[in-house]
Amino acid sequence: MMHKLLKLPWGMILTVTLLVLVIVGPSLAPYDPIAVDLNNALQGPSAAHLVGTDQLGRDVFSRLLTGGQTTVGISLAALVLSMIVGVPIGLFAGYLGKYVDWILMRTSDTFMALPEYIVAIVITGLLGPGYVNLLIAILLVKWVGYARLARSVVLQEKTQDYLQAARISGSSVFRMLRQHFLPHVVGPVMALATLDLGKVVLLVASLSFLGLGVPQPSPEWGSMLSEGRTYFAETSLLMFAPGMAILIVVLATNLVGDKLTEKFSGTQGTEEVIDVATAR
Repeated sequence: MMHKLLKLPWGMILTVTLLVLVIVGPSLAPYDPIAVDLNNALQGPSAAHLVGTDQLGRDVFSRLLTGGQTTVGISLAALVLSMIVGVPIGLFAGYLGKYVDWILMRTSDTFMALPEYIVAIVITGLLGPGYVNLLIAILLVKWVGYARLARSVVLQEKTQDYLQAARISGSSVFRMLRQHFLPHVVGPVMALATLDLGKVVLLVASLSFLGLGVPQPSPEWGSMLSEGRTYFAETSLLMFAPGMAILIVVLATNLVGDKLTEKFSGTQGTEEVIDVATAR
C-alpha cells in the first residue's frame, strides 16, 4: 500500500489542487480581506478566524486565499509574457544564425551575467511599485532562459533531413518556425516554465516584502510576511502562514518541473540550458 502511495504523482496532484485554490480562493474567503476591525487585532486561531487576525484585525485566512491569486497570478502572467518574448527570439536566432544569432545571443548573455534578483530590485526601484512595473521587471530577467532554450532546440532540429526538404520546397521562414520548430520547443519550454514558476513566486514575494511589489492594502504573500515580522512575538502565524504557502507552491512546481525535465532531457542541450536558466 505504501509503495503504491509513493508512486502517485504527488507533485501534479498538489499543483492542480493549488491552482484550483488560487482560482476559487477569493470566493471561498469568509471575510473581506481588506476589511479593518481593530477590535479583533492580533487574535489567535479560532472558529471565527481559522488562522487568526493581523494587526488591523483582518482575517489572515481570507488574505491567504485572496493573496494566493495575486502572487501566483502575477507569477503566471510574468512567465507567459517571458515565453511570448523569449521563444520567438530564440527561434529566429537559431534558425537565421549568423549576425542575427550573434546579436540576440550577446544580448541574452548580458542579461544572464546579471543576478536576476538584483536587476528586478533595481528596475522596480526605478519604476516604483505596481502590478505593471512588477511584470516588466520579471519579464526583463526571465525572457533570456526561454530564448536560449528555444535556440538550442532549433539548432538540434535544423539539421534533420525533413527540414532540409521543407526549406528546398520554398517554405517561408515563419512557416518553418511555426510548423516544424515550434512543436519541438513547446515541451521543453513548459518544463522550464514549471520550474521557473516557483522562482518567480519567490521573486514576486521578495519584491513585495521589500515594498517594491504589489501596493497596499492588496493582500499578497510577500507583503503579508513583511507586515507579520513586526508582530512575530505576538503571533508567529502572521509570518508562518504566508511562508508555508510560498513553500508549498515552490515545492509542488519543482516536483512537476523535475518530472517534465526528465521527460524532455533527450533533446541534446535542452537539459543543460534548463539547468543554467533555473540556476540563476
